[in-house]
Amino acid sequence: MTTLFDPIQAGDIALANRIVMAPLTRNRAPGAVPTPLMATYYTQRASAGLLITEATAISHQGQGYADVPGLYAPEQVAGWKAVTASVHAAGGKIVTQLWHVGRVSHTELQPGGGAPVAPSAITAKTKTVLLKDGGAVFVDTSEPRALRLDELPGIVDDYRRAALAAIEAGFDGVEVHAANGYLLDQFLKTGANQRTDAYGGSIENRARLLVEVMQAVTAAIGGGRVGIRLSPVTPANDIVDADPQPLFDSVVRQLAPLGLAYVHVIEGATGGPRELPDRPFDYAALKAAYRAAGGTGAWMVNNGYDLPLAQQALAGGAELVAFGKAYIANPDLVERLKAGGPFNVPDKMTFYGGGEKGYTDYPTLG
Repeated sequence: MTTLFDPIQAGDIALANRIVMAPLTRNRAPGAVPTPLMATYYTQRASAGLLITEATAISHQGQGYADVPGLYAPEQVAGWKAVTASVHAAGGKIVTQLWHVGRVSHTELQPGGGAPVAPSAITAKTKTVLLKDGGAVFVDTSEPRALRLDELPGIVDDYRRAALAAIEAGFDGVEVHAANGYLLDQFLKTGANQRTDAYGGSIENRARLLVEVMQAVTAAIGGGRVGIRLSPVTPANDIVDADPQPLFDSVVRQLAPLGLAYVHVIEGATGGPRELPDRPFDYAALKAAYRAAGGTGAWMVNNGYDLPLAQQALAGGAELVAFGKAYIANPDLVERLKAGGPFNVPDKMTFYGGGEKGYTDYPTLG
């Protein structure tokens, strides 16, 4: 039987095992530039089959939280080069998650103090993070403005350029963040997208921006180095869709021809319940729709997995399992899973912002 510790090929990326470090926002990149401390953090976790970095802004406009890294300036590429070189020297594989937050932002984080952008001018009833007096402060998101039709090609190009910058920075690939109520997810879902043009209304129209982004990114760096993250029913960041099953079945059918490295699916509520009675969803049907359309990417599952649940998922046909919070406190999670524990407990007070404490100072086995 397949185990978490067996190797696998995800597109063009050969992975030593099926354990993935999920993307985790940690707010430790002042000025949006990756630091040597970040290189230490990721290198400590390089025994994972695949590291997915914290979400990384494709543009200044795409930033929604204080001190998150970017991939749109030379100094950011240089900072990431040090991270990827260190991870590769330790034998790891690493991709970066390309991010545009859309409406989940604040005027203090936007170019010129402008309004965040969104498919429609609907404020997200959620919080974002500013850093004040050395600490994380949660504030309401600012009212967004609706993107003009003539702005959308520029956003597609920002994703393309960020993907090329990621390869220049030494990453093994990229993951396009289309989940958790951020820009691409906002376009997909009816609760945030009330447009009446070619990017709103029908499923085909609401999926148009995502498909254009994925086509541009795969054309730029090759589908075998590209993954995507989807969250069909999560309520994260005040997002909802009236009928998610046909929407996401259509999305994965449209992605199937692109030859992706993997499809990363958050099951249920991000960081919360795996089953949502008011938002039922058939994940097996989603995978079946992708495979039936010729999709070959590895199928990655995510949300609240432990060792028994992960093994059950692999037995059920999943190919990669992403672990999030467990990786905050357990840099050697692969070894701890092999040993059946023990597992360090993360310090929630150090999740967002700060330095080494709660970041690079967790002990390893032995």
